Amino acid sequence: MVEFAAIKGFVFDLDGVITDTSVFHSQAWHQIADKVGVSWDDQLADALKGISRMDSLNLILARGHRENDFTPDQKAALAAEKNTNYLALVNQMTPANILPGITDFLAELQAHGYAMSLASASKNAPLVLSKLGLGHYFTKAVDPATLTHGKPDPEIFRRGAEILNLSPAECIGVEDAAAGVQSINGAGETSIGIGDSTVLAAADINFTDTTQLTLANIQSQLVTA
Repeated sequence: MVEFAAIKGFVFDLDGVITDTSVFHSQAWHQIADKVGVSWDDQLADALKGISRMDSLNLILARGHRENDFTPDQKAALAAEKNTNYLALVNQMTPANILPGITDFLAELQAHGYAMSLASASKNAPLVLSKLGLGHYFTKAVDPATLTHGKPDPEIFRRGAEILNLSPAECIGVEDAAAGVQSINGAGETSIGIGDSTVLAAADINFTDTTQLTLANIQSQLVTA
């Protein structure tokens, strides 16, 4: 791991890190799974975390052995329907939906001069940040429409460092999904996993929940010599 003093920026996932929109994603995808006749369970819900909309749809269809039953246009329509269902839930969000400790952590990073960017696969991230009142912290955000590969490919986190004009080695990535941690590690950044340490065992640093996200806690986990 790098020295704490070498860190100049933080690259954040959105869902499950800044706010729990993963619940809304699950609800919306559950509706689509029911529509196409694919059984829904917690394992499928977990597998969808951190990956793009079309990758999520393809995974659902593959689970039901239906990946070849729909044309590209039909798949696009299903993905659009999921997004409509999701947006109806997102539009009800307020700053009360920010995960515990995140507002204080973002303020702490800003006060200490750290650069911040968002690396979310969600095309709705700007809307979510606006509803949460956190848009001013993330003037730099990766546009998922410009990406060639989704998580766990490292492209999105590598781009998250680039838009901050930093090298990956100067950045810490924050994720709650195994695919996201793999993306961070592949990009060459220090990874923080938020959640079950057995699921996120590949992370350089593990925190149980977002309340543990402080500079002091991070520094204690990194080499400071």
